[in-house]
Amino acid sequence: MTSTLTSPRVASAQATPRKTRVESVDLLRGIAMIIMALDHVRDYFHYSAYQFDPTDLSRTTVPIFLTRWITHFCAPVFVLLAGTAAYLYGQKKGIPALTRFLFTRGLWLIFVEMVIVTLGWTFNLYFNFPILQVIWAIGVSMIVLSVLVRLPLSAIVVAGVILVAGHNSLDGIHVPGTGTKAILWSFLHDQRFFPHFAMGYPIIPWIGIMALGYTMGYWYGPAYDAARRRKNLAITGAGALLLFLLLRAINMYGDPHPWATQKTPIFTVLSFINVNKYPPSLDYVLLMLGPALIFLSIAERRPLKAVGRAITVYGRVPMFYYLIHIFVIHALAILGVVYCGYPARDMTMIQTWVTADARLSGYGFNLITVYLIWIAVVIGLYPLCRWYDRYKRTHSYWWLSYL
Repeated sequence: MTSTLTSPRVASAQATPRKTRVESVDLLRGIAMIIMALDHVRDYFHYSAYQFDPTDLSRTTVPIFLTRWITHFCAPVFVLLAGTAAYLYGQKKGIPALTRFLFTRGLWLIFVEMVIVTLGWTFNLYFNFPILQVIWAIGVSMIVLSVLVRLPLSAIVVAGVILVAGHNSLDGIHVPGTGTKAILWSFLHDQRFFPHFAMGYPIIPWIGIMALGYTMGYWYGPAYDAARRRKNLAITGAGALLLFLLLRAINMYGDPHPWATQKTPIFTVLSFINVNKYPPSLDYVLLMLGPALIFLSIAERRPLKAVGRAITVYGRVPMFYYLIHIFVIHALAILGVVYCGYPARDMTMIQTWVTADARLSGYGFNLITVYLIWIAVVIGLYPLCRWYDRYKRTHSYWWLSYL
């Protein structure tokens, strides 16, 4: 999840700051990290989260829909840029070192998801309901990428395109029950909640996104012309959006849920952009990553001002921020349920996804409160993220590459 990956070695704690990072990449990742927190605050605080899916057009409102929808950009940006970071690491350290790093960091991220992140989401010390989400997807994708990096870049591009563009041909395949076959298919392509765990991020398309991000790293190599890189990013991003419009308009392939005319024109637009994230459909990937690539092209042309530099702090320490913000939001939600007259235990020892916990039915605040809490959380975490960013840039301990 970082734009430049540090070497897994130990150096003096007084080491000099490292080489300048790709600021446009850190800026995009920082924006994604900030937006991501909005979705998690909504999960823990908004009343509708405990009543219906915010993208359910039969029940939602435009503000609720857009509050959820805008956060769809975050996961594909994380995964894409993780692949780009891997390429840059390999350019500095070589393919053998990259293979080892991707494999070990992938295993570490799977552990983090199943233990640390699940604890943050549930405050359940029994760990009897692991929730496999984006960190899990990044971890598994890194393990697969540790093998793919041995192939030529052209072959990795082909593999990435096939996985991202072709997986929707599997949409009609479902394996019922809770047996081994059902679990394996859920792991690959079918989001499911099983009695003892949740498979939130089926892995096939995420591997493809990371593979494409890895090949995109070639554009960020030191010998690559910056003007050509910006042009490539802009053309690829615009092409992705045009292809999205074409596929979505045809309504035949690219997403398991076709759009349809709704009760009002604005809701018809919402139906058109209401693409499937679990797993990420081709339409979803095109719509979310197209603007991201265009943003990278534009951001690289402009020097960062104070606000931009502050945002890049979050983008330089994404894992650190991700882990802490979940615990902070969940801790604040305990205060929220107490304020609303619920016992504090209703927000702890959760044994399912938080919004599916029957104990919390009827709990929640309005959308304005959600936005205020979100802003407070993001600003409140800034000093800690800035401290850790400085620590990472002035130290070279091996474990810093894993956090």
